[in-house]
Amino acid sequence: MEPIANLGGKQMPLAETKIPALDRGFLFGDAVYEVLRVYKSRPWLMDEHFQRLARSLDAIRIPGVDLNRLRQRMLDTISAGPFVEATVYIQITRGVAPRTHVFPVDTPPLEFLFVQEFSDHYAPVRQTGAPVITLPDIRWDRCDIKSTNLLANILAAQTAKEAGCREALFYLPDGTLTEGTHTSFFGVLNGALLTAPTSPAILPGITRGLILRLAQQTGIPVEEHVLKREDLSRVSELFLTGTTSEILPIVRVDGRPIGDGKPGLITRRLQAAYAQAVAEFLR
Repeated sequence: MEPIANLGGKQMPLAETKIPALDRGFLFGDAVYEVLRVYKSRPWLMDEHFQRLARSLDAIRIPGVDLNRLRQRMLDTISAGPFVEATVYIQITRGVAPRTHVFPVDTPPLEFLFVQEFSDHYAPVRQTGAPVITLPDIRWDRCDIKSTNLLANILAAQTAKEAGCREALFYLPDGTLTEGTHTSFFGVLNGALLTAPTSPAILPGITRGLILRLAQQTGIPVEEHVLKREDLSRVSELFLTGTTSEILPIVRVDGRPIGDGKPGLITRRLQAAYAQAVAEFLR
């Protein structure tokens, strides 16, 4: 099925969508976005994604977006397919205006989304685990905003691919690991689940938040505590989390095995809990 877009309330094939050349998202990356996973025609964790979208809009001061209307447009576009297994991409820009750095006055935001079928290429890797590399974090200091300014992430993701890895983990000058190029990550040390505390250095991942809730429900102790590169030799498990990757075990970092080089027991418990949560959502 061909992807379907919705631009300002009008549905059309994605291939026919035209964004004005003076759109500030195109010119400056003056925009925020969200990606949702659709299971059996139902958007997963929809409330959480729209709450984060509202925070991002507020953070970069884009007013005038009716999120309830946008949500309905998204649901209508999913139904128009109809799409069963899919992803939704939503992008809000500051709008179309003459090119200048300061905010335009009385310019309506540009609201764009599209829905496309999703083929889960992560499925086999969730069973075997994946290798990753670490790279210096050269991004700006507001990674908590889900902005479309992703050049540093793109360069790091390409470096990871060229190294034969699924993802790159960013680290700060003191060695603190922050997150992946498009994922959050967790470690297991002494039986406890560790994740970096929320701060401007990381995006508050929607799947990350779910994993914290699932860990509590399944009795897995959790500590919001930074990990450094030097800690990687001590952790017994690592895994990535994301909207499309779900829970993806990491078995090697920079060529060195994590634990015994296989997905660990806590990772497997959380994968099972995640699958159960999706199944309950779809009942």
